[in-house]
Amino acid sequence: MKLPLVFFPNRAVAGRFNQKLDSIGNIKSDGRPILGLDARNLLEILLEVDEQAFFVPAHIWTPWFSLLGPKSGFDSIEACFEDLSDYIFAVETGLSSDPEMNWRVSQLDRMTLISNSDAHSPAKLGREANIFNTELDYQSIKKAIAAGDGKSFAGTIEFYPEQGKYHFDGHRKCKVRLDSRETRNNGGLCPVCGNTLTLGVSYRVEMLADRKPHHQPENAVPFFKLVPLVDILAEIYQVGPGSKKVLGGYEKALKTLGPEFSILKELDAAAINQAGIPFLAEALMRMRSGDIHIHGGYDGEFGVVKIFSPDEREKLSGQPLLFQVGTSTNVKQKDQIPDPKSPPDETAPDHKIYEDIKKT
Repeated sequence: MKLPLVFFPNRAVAGRFNQKLDSIGNIKSDGRPILGLDARNLLEILLEVDEQAFFVPAHIWTPWFSLLGPKSGFDSIEACFEDLSDYIFAVETGLSSDPEMNWRVSQLDRMTLISNSDAHSPAKLGREANIFNTELDYQSIKKAIAAGDGKSFAGTIEFYPEQGKYHFDGHRKCKVRLDSRETRNNGGLCPVCGNTLTLGVSYRVEMLADRKPHHQPENAVPFFKLVPLVDILAEIYQVGPGSKKVLGGYEKALKTLGPEFSILKELDAAAINQAGIPFLAEALMRMRSGDIHIHGGYDGEFGVVKIFSPDEREKLSGQPLLFQVGTSTNVKQKDQIPDPKSPPDETAPDHKIYEDIKKT
């Protein structure tokens, strides 16, 4: 299992934990230390250091070796942590899944579903986040996460999971992207080269799901799906998200309109138009309603957001900065696999089929 998130009440406790790990392996190598240690044993070490520390499995569905990933060897939290399973009260969903996907797996009902950004990529901080309504001290935050009641822990801000780079199945070398139905039909193999596909988060959720899509548990905590502003600007300008044009537009938007979350979630079209960025208000209204297209991510490739068709872009370019809030209908997000031959299954795949794929 990949290293989890570990939380400590103070730096002294963190230091003692690091000393323990340093006696087992090299934790200073590259910021992502690799330890020959079972996850259960790592949790045991954490609790021995300080019982106020806590442990959250990170991006639990992601290939290759996350807690419930297709190569982990575990189908449940209990199988992984055994007698210490009760100390796990939260899991991180990762970029390629959202709470609604996790709600299909009843064994996760007792878990608080949290979302975090990559600490190793400062520009990407906040693209997923947790919303707290509590004092910002260690014990209050721990208590809020443990409760997961929608009050002190008020919800999460999420990527659209299709944007995540492991949402669908696929083979990047052959530029093959498949949904779980197509993967099963191909026996888990790339239809181009015949090699084993990288099974994505969507497939693995289907494998462990015991509920149909769109199920919502009684204790469900709210969540908000957003597209990062740089990705929206990349679609508007028709260039890469790391280009100078996008970064210039990003700085202009922040300087004129304020913090990114406010731009993405709160400002109305009239306020957004003050930035003087054509199409931005309309793009944000569509994003908020889910009226967008995403060419889904697979096998390490991030998904690509598409908001405007060429015809729409041409039409809108004739009426700059006049986009109205009410013009976007609340359209449910569309299936991102091109030209599906039939609707995706609403039931989990046959276990034997999945076991046969794992053997290939």
